[in-house]
Amino acid sequence: MDIQFLGTGAGQPSHSRKTQAIALKLLDERGEIWLFDCGEATQHQILETTIKPRKITKIFISHLHGDHIFGLPGFLSSRSFQSSDEQTDLEIYGPQGIKNFVMTSLKISGSKLGYRIDFHELDQTAGIVFEDESFTVYAEPLDHTIFCLGYRVMEKDRAGELDSERLQADGLPFGPLFGQIKRGETVELDGKIYRPEDYIGPDKKGKVVTILGDTRKTEAAVRLAVGADLLVHEATYEASEPKIAKKHGHSTTKQAAEVAKEAGANRLILTHISPRYVGKAVKQLLTEAQAVHENSHVAKDFYEEKL
Repeated sequence: MDIQFLGTGAGQPSHSRKTQAIALKLLDERGEIWLFDCGEATQHQILETTIKPRKITKIFISHLHGDHIFGLPGFLSSRSFQSSDEQTDLEIYGPQGIKNFVMTSLKISGSKLGYRIDFHELDQTAGIVFEDESFTVYAEPLDHTIFCLGYRVMEKDRAGELDSERLQADGLPFGPLFGQIKRGETVELDGKIYRPEDYIGPDKKGKVVTILGDTRKTEAAVRLAVGADLLVHEATYEASEPKIAKKHGHSTTKQAAEVAKEAGANRLILTHISPRYVGKAVKQLLTEAQAVHENSHVAKDFYEEKL
């Protein structure tokens, strides 16, 4: 599981930061990439990475402000142009109105897609918005100037690894019987019993990643981030600007770090940085966050981290 930041700016693009988009790469886990928000120029940013658009199977939208959705029509259209690649269906999760925005944009521009989009429009109840045998995604409203969601991605625990070397050393020949033990079945061969609990390691705890949209400091953010391996939190303003942050529905570096600390999140990555902060000012943002939550980092465009 990897996370890559395609756009880390707030409000409008700048020379150093494009608008919001985050790719959660689940290539080893399920051969997919999930995109969180899709600001203007997202498809241009993708061109500078190894990401294949057809691998993006889910898009989670936090809210309907332009710096989080204006890249959707272009990305969706270009994804359809890749006729040399297999056309794969796509799901979009987001606030009510996201379907109307996408379909109106496509209709007015005369764009036709070679794949199906399934929309999942969410309201205040949110809760579990996706679940299968390996992942659960939970959403909860935040505190912004319009309806805005935060997402908690929970990987389910995975079965422990089979100790193949020990099995062979104990006399079980490599082959189909290994699969039986891996499935939790007891095997008997030549009078000897091989029990799965003796050869399978402990379950591997699944990762938890919390990716928030724009928000003031709120208890909902803490709940979404409880025990997370990684919390992505906006930090539009420096620590000395709590009043202006509150007025505009945003957070400061200190407030984001406080959320991470209160939630017991292991790692904090700050994004949605105001264009006013460049050069040494970005280092100041990092210092402010690390004073509260030591394991903090300020993302820049194309920054990638393995979980």
